[in-house]
Amino acid sequence: MTTVTAPPEQTAGRVAEKPAPGSAARARNDRMRALDGLRILAALMVCMYHYAGKNGNVAESWGQSPGVKFPTLSSFATYGSMGVQLFFIISGFVICMSSWGRSVGDFFRSRVARLYPAYWVAIVLVTTAALVLPVVVEPVRPDELLVNLTMLQQPMGVHRVLGVCWTLWVELRFYVLFAVFVVWKGVTYRRVVVFCCAWTLAGAFARIADNPLTDALVMRDHAPYFIGGLALYLIHRYGSDLLLWGIVLVSVLLGQRYSVTANWHPGMTGDFQRSPYVIEAIVLLAFLAVAAVALGWLRWANWRWLTFAGTLTYPFYLVHEHLGWFVIRLLNRGLELSPYVTLPATVLTMLTLAYLLHRFVEKPIGPRLKRTMAAQALRVRARGASG
Repeated sequence: MTTVTAPPEQTAGRVAEKPAPGSAARARNDRMRALDGLRILAALMVCMYHYAGKNGNVAESWGQSPGVKFPTLSSFATYGSMGVQLFFIISGFVICMSSWGRSVGDFFRSRVARLYPAYWVAIVLVTTAALVLPVVVEPVRPDELLVNLTMLQQPMGVHRVLGVCWTLWVELRFYVLFAVFVVWKGVTYRRVVVFCCAWTLAGAFARIADNPLTDALVMRDHAPYFIGGLALYLIHRYGSDLLLWGIVLVSVLLGQRYSVTANWHPGMTGDFQRSPYVIEAIVLLAFLAVAAVALGWLRWANWRWLTFAGTLTYPFYLVHEHLGWFVIRLLNRGLELSPYVTLPATVLTMLTLAYLLHRFVEKPIGPRLKRTMAAQALRVRARGASG
């Protein structure tokens, strides 16, 4: 049985990678329900942005700008787009945690089984809604629809069926980078730290190069959030360390810069104005929230409903935008319900649909798909050995 001792330390010219006292069992058994709570919070932030924090299609659904419909709420909802940054920090934390001790094949199969089943069904649902009510969602051509099924529509220059799927393209690139440079030879403390430092420097060099290809490969603007999440998981697993906290601090400093430049510019006018200081505060709070989980400060938030809410996050994120606009138009302009009734009713409808997707798509199909891919991989290896 493995003995749990001190955090990683330099011993005989190599790193002795052992978790801090008690953290190995915590890493295996602690469900960290607070992390599930942060995930659903991030999803609801993005949802409020799409329903009450921007113009465009949602304004067409309401019949006027949400800034007029919800003059107070919209001033907060416009910052909801930054739930994406919280998602990326959580993703770095969770991917590092879930890939520990796994082969690259296991990592690949788990990601495919997790992402694609609900995504395919969401594509079908939104496409159907686009055909029924194209005034809300414009349908794409059949060739574009088929490319969307691959999740590679953005680099292929194809119109997206799901507006939110740009973040999935970012996530996919993170998975590939982490699989190639860390998971391929086994996830260890040292490999993750080297990966974090190298990725941070690569992002700085990519900005100097200012080349679309290097930007796409390195993701210079999104990388700090994933890197911060990776370092926070190492802190959770091994305990506090100046090097790890240094990585987190650099990620915060770089991340706030990207968030400000992406969400604010001088002279912003109109219904939805943002403050750079509020943006910086939200970035800091996002990192602090995941840090509180990493340090165990939120272990008291151990309610089972948080786990249930966490299971709804991904399907809810996929379907809430376009289908939500569909429901808003139906309830507010069709049935003439009050905006303050329509808004929570739409969120509840999307959460219900997310539960149905989880119950009847993710839960039965995901594990079966993963088992099938694993069995086929074993057969291929067996044939190779016999050959």
